Amino acid sequence: MSIEYLHTMVRVKDLEKSKAFYELLGLEESRRMDNDKGRFTLLFMSPPGQENAAVEMTHNWDGDEGLPSDSRHFGHLAYRVDDIYAMCQKLMDAGVTINRPPRDGHMAFVRSPDNISIELLQRGDPLEPKEPWASMENTGHW
Repeated sequence: MSIEYLHTMVRVKDLEKSKAFYELLGLEESRRMDNDKGRFTLLFMSPPGQENAAVEMTHNWDGDEGLPSDSRHFGHLAYRVDDIYAMCQKLMDAGVTINRPPRDGHMAFVRSPDNISIELLQRGDPLEPKEPWASMENTGHW
């Protein structure tokens, strides 16, 4: 018996705003399905060449008043990046709050526009600690 990872599903309130956030992380749209009868869109995004690591964003056309909630039962999405400092700077420059800065040169957490916790991990060995990250405090929670 085998098992294969398919995707992680998250509900989003503003599909285009969420898509732009995941594009900042380097993900690309790999598939989209609009369901007129059900009045929803499924948008799949994944790192280039890694369609098996997709995020499925479910957008209900008539809204979803429960979003964004702060329920923590979801957990988080995790992505490995080549340069955690460069990625965090790119996100900060785009107005994204770094909830848990990469003080250790290895791990950071941010949140999507829909309050989804995103873990960023440095590929390979941790980078040498450096400012402003080394002394940056946490903001909120992840």
